[in-house]
Amino acid sequence: MLISSTRCHWAQSTNQQLVTYHDQEWGHPEFNSYRLFELLSLELMQAGLSWATVLKKRTAFEAAFQNFDYHQVATMEPELPKLLQNAAIIRNQRKLTAVIKNAQAIVKLETAGTNFSDFLWDFVHHEPIIHDVPTPSAVPKTIPLTDHVSHELKHQGFQFTGPVVCYSFFQAAGLINDHENQCPFKEH
Repeated sequence: MLISSTRCHWAQSTNQQLVTYHDQEWGHPEFNSYRLFELLSLELMQAGLSWATVLKKRTAFEAAFQNFDYHQVATMEPELPKLLQNAAIIRNQRKLTAVIKNAQAIVKLETAGTNFSDFLWDFVHHEPIIHDVPTPSAVPKTIPLTDHVSHELKHQGFQFTGPVVCYSFFQAAGLINDHENQCPFKEH
């Protein structure tokens, strides 16, 4: 068992769900397009809320969004009114619409011959960017790369993918490794 004080500052918590997320998912390079869609969806849901809130509702999101199968989610526009009534999830119409539109954008990329995972990993030349993070305050909210990613995603039809959401998504999916330097999950 790791001593919690060595984890990233944000994961030094009594919330076991948050600690498990940090230890087992956050910052680990993800290459599966379905999992990347899930992480993007959760990150946009988190905007303006706490990550603990999103994690608490994750199972409900999985059920509501067909286990984040973007082929199925792409057809869910008629189900939006039902989603807005689902008290188990975050019922923000803009965010729910964005999840559906983003699934449609991924399907469109695939139809054009572009794998979503490859599309994203091309931005970092298929190698995680490892930042020097000596303190929690050293982590920016966005960087020029994620400003560019945001622009490109919007160009492809994605919604609710501003630079801050993109940066958080890249951190979560391991395209950017922002574990603090003392964290045992930092990869040098």
